[in-house]
Amino acid sequence: MTVMGTRTGGIDLVRGAESSVVEMWGEIDAALRTEASAALAGALEQDVPVVVDATRVDFIDSAGVAFLVQLCRVGRDEGLAVSLRNPPQVVADVLHMVGVHDVICDERPPGV
Repeated sequence: MTVMGTRTGGIDLVRGAESSVVEMWGEIDAALRTEASAALAGALEQDVPVVVDATRVDFIDSAGVAFLVQLCRVGRDEGLAVSLRNPPQVVADVLHMVGVHDVICDERPPGV
């Protein structure tokens, strides 16, 4: 989203040899549709696991949740492991509230 020239959120893809990381920050809403589509397409180009890093998300609406669900479902349909890394409470609460927390797996440290 952009408010008077200032971005209040974003979705970026960082490609690595062992995984693709979808970095989300700030407010994740419908204003980021283009960024979400680009990240989804780019993450699925490589045959590596996809990690969604939502640690810096302050707000997520239904469009942001839909992006996460689509990324998880399409990635898994393509045979890729998709995980959500340490979501902040605001994200976890919304995912539970709308009933999709079981579609989106949390990445947990070994032994937890």
